[in-house]
Amino acid sequence: MKVTLLLLLFPLLWWPLTGFAQKAVLKTNLLHWATLSPNVGVEFATGKRHSVAVQGGGQFWEYSDNKKLKHWLVQPEFRWWPCETFNGHYIGVHALGGQFNAGGIDLPFGIFDELETKRYQGWAAGAGVAWGYHWMLNRRWSLEFGIGLGYLYIDYKKYKCVQCGKAQKDTHRNYLGPTKAAISIVYAL
Repeated sequence: MKVTLLLLLFPLLWWPLTGFAQKAVLKTNLLHWATLSPNVGVEFATGKRHSVAVQGGGQFWEYSDNKKLKHWLVQPEFRWWPCETFNGHYIGVHALGGQFNAGGIDLPFGIFDELETKRYQGWAAGAGVAWGYHWMLNRRWSLEFGIGLGYLYIDYKKYKCVQCGKAQKDTHRNYLGPTKAAISIVYAL
């Protein structure tokens, strides 16, 4: 929990030390909202062509039809902008970490093949690279599109059914593939 708090607070602590930080934005990822996962992000310009961002969110409730996708996720990212910060293309490196308790759901990319009939509970951590585009609509509002590929170490317990109590398996998985997908609404402060 202390590591998560530090990852969230890092941009806030770094920003005043940079002396030339000029901009800050708030954002939310619409793709996370599509899974009913509230989320918020903050990004600070740390120079004319680089920035530091942190995105976080989660879902903390169960569906009524024996499905659950409880989780939380934090994703800090460093970005390099070829032209200027918060305008056009960017390339980034990100880390991510979180916890999950999910079952009765069909997820893409085959991360957990039996998730529709079984429950998985555990944590994941990893890193990756990203590419994105920041499209300014006006002085305050923007849209941002981003994708990322990377690696995740996933440590989990597998349960026989979505609501069962005793774990069948305690193991881990190495995942290589998409680690970020974002269509975000951005507000410049």
